Amino acid sequence: MQSEDLVPTSKRLRPPVVAVTGGASGIGRAFLSKVASSADFRRVVAIDEHRGDVPDVTWRVLDIRDPLLANRISDVDVLVHLGTDMSLDSDAAERRRYNVRAAQTVLTACAAARVRRVVLVTSAMVYGAAADNDVPLPEDAPVAAEPDTGLVGDFLEIESLIRRSSRSHPGLEVTVLRPAALVGQGVDTVVTRHFEAPRLLTVKGCLPRWQFCHVDDLVSALEAAALGQVSGVVAVGSDGWLETDQVEEISGLRRLELPAGLTFGTAQRLHRLGITPAPATDLHYVVYPWVVDAAALREAGWKPAWTNEAALQELLELREGRHAVVGRRLSGKDATITAAGATVAVIGTAAIVRAARRKRRV
Repeated sequence: MQSEDLVPTSKRLRPPVVAVTGGASGIGRAFLSKVASSADFRRVVAIDEHRGDVPDVTWRVLDIRDPLLANRISDVDVLVHLGTDMSLDSDAAERRRYNVRAAQTVLTACAAARVRRVVLVTSAMVYGAAADNDVPLPEDAPVAAEPDTGLVGDFLEIESLIRRSSRSHPGLEVTVLRPAALVGQGVDTVVTRHFEAPRLLTVKGCLPRWQFCHVDDLVSALEAAALGQVSGVVAVGSDGWLETDQVEEISGLRRLELPAGLTFGTAQRLHRLGITPAPATDLHYVVYPWVVDAAALREAGWKPAWTNEAALQELLELREGRHAVVGRRLSGKDATITAAGATVAVIGTAAIVRAARRKRRV
């Protein structure tokens, strides 16, 4: 029998206590469900504004923006922050204030409570989507996304906070996961809504490459990060990518090619009118490549369970019965109108624009 003195210290350490913000719903709930009964964690603490339905965890009901958070995590070793508002339909200014304040409070509270490690999720969108991007982008590629009022702008602000926190609290280990385009139950993004249109928008001179990250794979990557198997900036996604021809074959959708100036100019006008929820810059992520290489996770032994093909197939199944144009969900008569023609379906109808203007004048 091996003497205790010969057992590596790392194997004698007790499993950590992990806390999860946003555990009552969405990705937070999915991660909580995965780790609730895991032997890799001594105890699992769920933090949210209301109690969720995941059993076998310790629930602490609290607004994560409350400075008292530090007092509620004094017994925690690792905190995974998933209490981020990623809704396209939230008021942009209110969502930005919430997301930035929540991340700031979490980082400050973790430092004050001497939490050993904090894990946050932003997006590979922070690299920016561009016609001349490397395919794939390395994890240490520059953050080149354009700051805007959309979710990308929120992620850029959060990552700026993380960089400042690393300088202010050097003893706090921070890991940032940057997933590719998310797919899964409850995921609603500019990318998923792109596949709710009757045609796939492309711009002249460039075809996108498509990479997805299923929620299941993000959850397993979060678990690896919580256990300290990866640290720093970590990309997450299925291996490789799909060319546009492959996406068309799998989805049965055909592309509509338009000049970039017309595409982005029209999208920006629709956004200013309040017709579409996302700024025109968000369209970059459906017409230009932003494929990433999950090198750190791969080196740690992590493998995605989902291929890009399987993830796209699930996205297509989940979109059934939904219709969208440039990120705007449609129903009833609007959905019938937009199915009438390719330009109508992708860019929007003059009728919708005129109707919006009439409403503003009334």
